[in-house]
Amino acid sequence: MMCVLACAGIAMGQGSVQKYFNDTACKVKATSDPSQKREILNTRLQDMSKALDIVRSSPLVSTTDRASIDRVKASLQDKQNELAGTNGYARVSNDKLNAFSDYVVQDMEQADATITISVVAALLIIIIIILVVR
Repeated sequence: MMCVLACAGIAMGQGSVQKYFNDTACKVKATSDPSQKREILNTRLQDMSKALDIVRSSPLVSTTDRASIDRVKASLQDKQNELAGTNGYARVSNDKLNAFSDYVVQDMEQADATITISVVAALLIIIIIILVVR
């Protein structure tokens, strides 16, 4: 029974993170102003990074989860750097922002397949995202 609940919790957590970035991509594509697109992407990446920082500092999160969270956070930071054109990255051009938002979604989906986060950490991430967004 616990195994089924754990698998369901992880799937729910991964699905919620993917939905968060899918919603971001939809908002970016629905906006015509490149500066607004850039702001949406930047805000969403920052919000997810903040949520990961909060979850990482929780005593409920294992050492293994902290390492996984660090990898996801590093990936998010790379995307923020690419969006802004900092730390050696070329800035994403205005005409590529829609494609970049799709790239973020795809990269997070691939991260779900390679990075394992426990049910506790996944649920904490969801809760923090909900609180940060509102």
